[in-house]
Amino acid sequence: MERPDIRDLCRIPVVIAPMAGVPSTVQLVAGGAEAGALGFLAAGYKSASAVAQQIRELRGVTDRPFGVNVFVPGTPARIEDVAPYMRAIAPEAAGLGVELGDPAWDDDDWDCKIRTLVADPPAVVSFTFGCPDRETVTAFHDAGSAVGVTVTNVAEARSAAASGADFLSVQGAEAGAHRGTFTNDDEALAARPLLALLSQIGGVTDLPLLAAGGIMDADAASTALAAGAVAVQCGTAFLCCPESGADPLHKEALTEGRYTTTTLTRAFSGRPARGLVNRFVADHTDAPPAYPEVNNATRPLRAAAAAAGDAERMSLWAGTGFAEARAEPAGEVVERLCPSPGRS
Repeated sequence: MERPDIRDLCRIPVVIAPMAGVPSTVQLVAGGAEAGALGFLAAGYKSASAVAQQIRELRGVTDRPFGVNVFVPGTPARIEDVAPYMRAIAPEAAGLGVELGDPAWDDDDWDCKIRTLVADPPAVVSFTFGCPDRETVTAFHDAGSAVGVTVTNVAEARSAAASGADFLSVQGAEAGAHRGTFTNDDEALAARPLLALLSQIGGVTDLPLLAAGGIMDADAASTALAAGAVAVQCGTAFLCCPESGADPLHKEALTEGRYTTTTLTRAFSGRPARGLVNRFVADHTDAPPAYPEVNNATRPLRAAAAAAGDAERMSLWAGTGFAEARAEPAGEVVERLCPSPGRS
């Protein structure tokens, strides 16, 4: 079956990034899509049945194409590497009246999600934290879906191209939330600035490139497009939208001026992610490279912090341009990002 070209799916060169958990909602994707952007539902942290339900809901409110992003599972960490960190952060949970969750490994319902999406394919399926094997890519191609892979360096770009990917989401150092690295080692912390990375990756592949990282306005989008991207992929720019499912405390933290900088941290999830520097991030710089074990352990703590109005113990993911986030409808943000009148 013929699959779409990523360049033809956006009426304007703007893509709403998948934001795993609650920020990515049907309303956010639909609002952006109706304004001409390509939106992504985030399958991360959801069951296959929940993803299928969101797809049905989205198709009920828009006939525009959309994508779904899936996390590629990694390998389990050793319990002896995780246990010391659990002891270190246990008092944080106790202070909120909860216990840490089970620091167990899981594959985020990988097999069932793949079967579900192949059986009812969206226009695009993208992958983060790794590259699917060629068999999986071929299955989506046969179903009519274009396939994208998040990459953070040249080696990952080469691997994704060899797998048969149709396009690459190039994630620069400026991007908020989790680094999309294939590994969770020291290389995962070696984040490269977006424009330099676009140049490097553009030199080794002819695949279409999406530019992700720190893009908050039309000028930044124009610069990324001039550097070789076919579209810009933005997440933080949409976090404060009324359609976003981000916690109100998270939205407030982005705009109130209390937090002034971001950093890469493993403190909440065991994987490098860029977020606002709050007390928990500053106090817990020794988190092990153990994902999703640490993420599963801190889930009750993060939920309790949100319920208690304690932003100092929440994961406040944000890119470097967070201060420019606005509480505007998704369609208005799309227009603000658009570097040209767009294309139909």
